[in-house]
Amino acid sequence: MKINYYLILLFSLVLIDLSTELRILIDHFTFNSLYFALSKHPLSFFILFSYPYLYRKLTK
Repeated sequence: MKINYYLILLFSLVLIDLSTELRILIDHFTFNSLYFALSKHPLSFFILFSYPYLYRKLTK
C-alpha cells in the first residue's frame, strides 16, 4: 500500500488546529462546548468528517 503524504499532512494540520478544542471536549464534555467548537472550526470538522471519503478516493 502506498503512503499518501497529502492525507497525513491534512490530518495532522487538522489535529493541530483542533488541539485546544479537543482537549476541552475530552476534559469536560458539554453540548455547549461542542457547539462552540463546531462554530469556531467548521472547516476542520468538515475535513475530519469527510476524511474516510477522501481516503477512499485518493487511494483508489
